[in-house]
Amino acid sequence: MKRIGEKLHTLRVQHGYTARQLADILDISHTHILRMEKGQKGPSASLILKISQLFSISADVLMKDELELE
Repeated sequence: MKRIGEKLHTLRVQHGYTARQLADILDISHTHILRMEKGQKGPSASLILKISQLFSISADVLMKDELELE
C-alpha cells in the first residue's frame, strides 16, 4: 500500500477535484487528503471503500502497489 497516496492524487486530479472538494465528499479534512497523498498517513478500511466507490474502481487497485490505475 505504499502507492495509495500516489494513486489517490492521480484520481483526484483526473476527476478535477481539489483536496478540499474531495475531503468534503469523503467527509474528512483536506489535510488528511494531503497527508495520504504524501504518504504520511494511511487510509482506514472504510475510507478505502469510500474512495473506490467514488471513483468506481476496485479497492484492490488502490491497495495493491503492483496494480495500475486504468
